[in-house]
Amino acid sequence: MKRSEINEILLASDRFIRSFGFIMPPFAYWSPAEMKARTASDSALIRDMRLGWDITDYGQGNFADLGLFLFTVRNGSQANVAAGRGVLYAEKIMISRQNQISPMHRHNDKTEDIINRGGATLALELFAAKPDGSIDPNAPVDVLCDGTMRSLAPGGILALEPGESVTLMPHHWHAFWGEGGDVLIGEVSNVNDDLNDNIFREKIGRFADVAEDVAPVHLLVADYDSYL
Repeated sequence: MKRSEINEILLASDRFIRSFGFIMPPFAYWSPAEMKARTASDSALIRDMRLGWDITDYGQGNFADLGLFLFTVRNGSQANVAAGRGVLYAEKIMISRQNQISPMHRHNDKTEDIINRGGATLALELFAAKPDGSIDPNAPVDVLCDGTMRSLAPGGILALEPGESVTLMPHHWHAFWGEGGDVLIGEVSNVNDDLNDNIFREKIGRFADVAEDVAPVHLLVADYDSYL
């Protein structure tokens, strides 16, 4: 993805999120220079917990059809998990555009609630996992939706209207997209590790390959290792 495209998506996404009354934390609007200075002084946890902007086309160069906007608002660490105390949870805000696929994947460790916070319908294609973790094309899929168990056929489509949510366990394979328009999505989970805990059905990357045609307006979490 070109940096100019990322900048445009970032600014448009912020406007979309604000239209639902959700306001980003102050560090979202730090310049790259301020982010570098602050993470070197009083705000290292933003870098270490990988909080912030995340815009991905999964390295495939087709964001409109295969992509996702995310912002990690809060997150803990594996050290906290090992200690059993501290921040043991994560929260993201995401945007799934109309017919824009977030590809089929699952997690080894993360259990997550995916919440339709507003906009159009959020559609999720779901499969159960075999004992070896691969997709089971024959097993029904049982998921918890706002306190009610629902059962779907393998590859069934779960439609979430605004206000509805689903709890996805590590054995739930899932892909999702906006249906009928763009969707604001909330994600609440245990500690999030996007570097190691995404298992995709296809051989694709988690982050975008960025071509630096202009300067970044704000850094992405994928920029932290090189910029900070």
